[in-house]
Amino acid sequence: QQQQRGMFTAALLVLVFILAAVSTTEAGKKEKPEKKAKKSDCGEWQWSVCVPTNGDCGLGTREGTRTGAECKQTTKTQKCKIPCNWKKQFGAECKYQFQAWGECDLNTALKTRTGNLKRALHNADCQKTVTISKPCGKLTKPKPQGKVNLLKAA
Repeated sequence: QQQQRGMFTAALLVLVFILAAVSTTEAGKKEKPEKKAKKSDCGEWQWSVCVPTNGDCGLGTREGTRTGAECKQTTKTQKCKIPCNWKKQFGAECKYQFQAWGECDLNTALKTRTGNLKRALHNADCQKTVTISKPCGKLTKPKPQGKVNLLKAA
């Protein structure tokens, strides 16, 4: 019984020691002052469209501007890239997923297809859906049946 009491006392002393160590560690930590949220009167960046360096696609630059009396920076230039496989007629920063070409309209000799907006770069203002047309190409006229080619028959 005396041995059990000794073990209990030792366990109690270890527990007291651990609690003292933890409280000392907690007390030693300095409370960091809360970082003051920077209140900025700077507006959001407004970006121009990407202007390619050469041609109508590839690497280029865009200009950014923002307003604010105490802003350190109100204009900046950013590198950008216009993918060369995008349809430029709908905006160089608008990517569309197109459906298959429709049937040829014999009245206009054009076929059309519709594209739904897939992605807009840099918050570009893009139309949700677009429609494009192109010439049908060669229209094959049905060959008349029953006529014999005289050149082949000879």
